[in-house]
Amino acid sequence: MVSVLRSAPLRVLDDRDLPAVRAVLAQDSVANVFVASRIEAAGLDSWRLGAEVWGYVRDGRLDALCYSGANLVPACAGAAAVRAFADRSRSRPRRCSSIVGPAAAVAALWARLGSSWGKPRDVRADQPLLATSGPPTVDVDPAVRRVRPAEFDTVLPACVAMYTEEVGVSPLGGDDGALYRARVAELIAAGRAFARIENGRVLFKAEIGAVSRSVCQVQGVWVDPALRGTGLGTAGMAAVVATALRDIAPIVSLYVNDYNEAARAAYRRVGLRQVGTFMSVLF
Repeated sequence: MVSVLRSAPLRVLDDRDLPAVRAVLAQDSVANVFVASRIEAAGLDSWRLGAEVWGYVRDGRLDALCYSGANLVPACAGAAAVRAFADRSRSRPRRCSSIVGPAAAVAALWARLGSSWGKPRDVRADQPLLATSGPPTVDVDPAVRRVRPAEFDTVLPACVAMYTEEVGVSPLGGDDGALYRARVAELIAAGRAFARIENGRVLFKAEIGAVSRSVCQVQGVWVDPALRGTGLGTAGMAAVVATALRDIAPIVSLYVNDYNEAARAAYRRVGLRQVGTFMSVLF
């Protein structure tokens, strides 16, 4: 049972709130994997987390959350919680690079924030959220494996190409890519970066970007443009899913743009099924 919280309807949470936060996140472990992964790794102290987690309290109990950092991510947020999160967000300059999460909550947040936060680079209103807990339904690519730390310079250009193609801007701006490079290196060191590499050329790659106790989320899926349509991405994803289910978490998830029909078809062949819908507002 969720514990009774201290009184204010919206406040910044801390480690005393961890049991209540875990109970809220468990209501939809697939949709909430990003927030859960960060909290499981760093707790709720904003200095360690690099973000604040806002809690919306209704009838004395934690009802919804919002992660406010480099991304603004609502969790289990109904209409009243969205209003409270939007009011708090409007009270300060925007510092997030995106709003992302369950489509209904993100759409409602953006409807309240758009007039004060200005025009975004892109709004992706329909991003199917997919998941599987079963083995891949196609053969895996046996050549897909974990990336080794010594291969950082080999895979980085593929990571940059994927990010630029997907997001529309290079990740190497501003700080000359220091944060992005560090994130790629971190995923490689954690054994959460996968690739098929032949003669120094990356043919396929993907990472596990978020991991909680019960779910992991795939990101950064990329196939060399010259090899797209050959089945390499399907077999590569099957290999990532199989390894993730065996070694990382009992559920594998990801979200994909609705217009990316080729990727969606590949994920269906692997056995991923839609369990929800995300929305992203990119700045």
